[in-house]
Amino acid sequence: MPNDPSPARTAVPMIAVHRGLGVESLHHGMAVVADANGRVVAHWGDVDQAVFPRSAIKPLQALALVETGAAAAFDVTDAELALACASHAGMALHTEAVAGWLDRLGLGPAALACGAHPPNDPETAAALIGAGAAPSALHNNCSGKHAGMLTTARHKGESLDGYTEIAHPVQQRILGILEMMTAQNLGSAPVGRDGCSVPTVAVPLGGLAVAMAALGDRRNLPDRRAEAAARVCRAWAAHPDLIHGPGYTDSRLNRAFAGEILVKRGAEGCYCAAMPAARLGLALKIADGASRAAAPALIAILAQLGLLAAPAQAAVADLAEPRLVNHRGLEVGRIAPAAGFPE
Repeated sequence: MPNDPSPARTAVPMIAVHRGLGVESLHHGMAVVADANGRVVAHWGDVDQAVFPRSAIKPLQALALVETGAAAAFDVTDAELALACASHAGMALHTEAVAGWLDRLGLGPAALACGAHPPNDPETAAALIGAGAAPSALHNNCSGKHAGMLTTARHKGESLDGYTEIAHPVQQRILGILEMMTAQNLGSAPVGRDGCSVPTVAVPLGGLAVAMAALGDRRNLPDRRAEAAARVCRAWAAHPDLIHGPGYTDSRLNRAFAGEILVKRGAEGCYCAAMPAARLGLALKIADGASRAAAPALIAILAQLGLLAAPAQAAVADLAEPRLVNHRGLEVGRIAPAAGFPE
C-alpha cells in the first residue's frame, strides 16, 4: 500500500462547475465499485491508493458496538445505532437522543471526547445563539459515534479515559474490524487524528469498497459479525433523518434509496456506500476534498451502473446536478459530471 495517502496523482476528472457557458472549476477524484470477494466491477483512478475515509466508515466502526454485546447489554435501540453511524446536523432529534443514551450509561456530555462545535444546522445554531447558550459536545456531528464507543468500553470494563487514543482497546478493536472487513494489513498504514479526535487510518480505496460490500453481502463473515452487520444496515436504512438531518444530503439519499443502497459521507470529499441488493460496495474520494463534488459523483456512478431505480433517480435529481444561485437568487451555473465521466 502506498505510504502517501494523497490521491492527487491518481485522480481522474469527475465533476465540472459550470458558470454561464464556461467551465469554471474541475474536480478530480477516484472511485471503486467491488464485491465482497474483492472483484472490482468498475473503477476510476487507482484502486490501491490509500485515502483517509474519515466519517464515511462510521458504519464499520459501529460493528464493535453490536458484536461485543454492548448494544444488547445497554438496550441500544436501532435509532441510537443509526446515530453511532451518523454525521448529524446537531438538531434536537439528534442531541436529545444522544443525551438520553448517555444518561442510561450514567454519563453526561462531558464524557464525550469529541469536543463541541456549533450545530451544523443553521436554524439550530441560531436558536442557541438567541438563547445565549453555548454548544456542547452533544452538538458535535460525531457525538453518536462517541456514545457508541463509550458504551463498548463500559460493557467491556475498560477505562473511559483515553478512549480516543489508538492504543486504547476501543480503537484497537475497531482497527481489527477495519482490517478484516477491508482485507488489508493496516499495521503500517498512515494514521491521523479525525476532527472528533479518534484515529483515522489511511485505507486503499479498493479495500473500503470491499468492506462496504461485505456489510450488505455477509456470506463470508463470521456469524457474530454478520449479525452485527445486518443490524447496522437495518438501523442505517430505518432512520435516514438521524444519519444527517431532515432535508440534508445523506438523509435524502438514504431515504430515496430505501435500503437498497446505504450511503455515508466523510469529510474532505469521501463517500462510501453499501449496496445489499446488488451485493456491491462503493468508495469514492474527491482529490481536492471538495464536498460539493462528492454527492454528484456518487449519483453519477450509481446511475451509470444501472443501480438507481427511476423513482430514486428522480428524487435526487437536484443533488445530481446542483444549481448555482447567486445572492439575488439568480441561477448562474451548475455542478455536473465532467465530460466523459463516468463512462
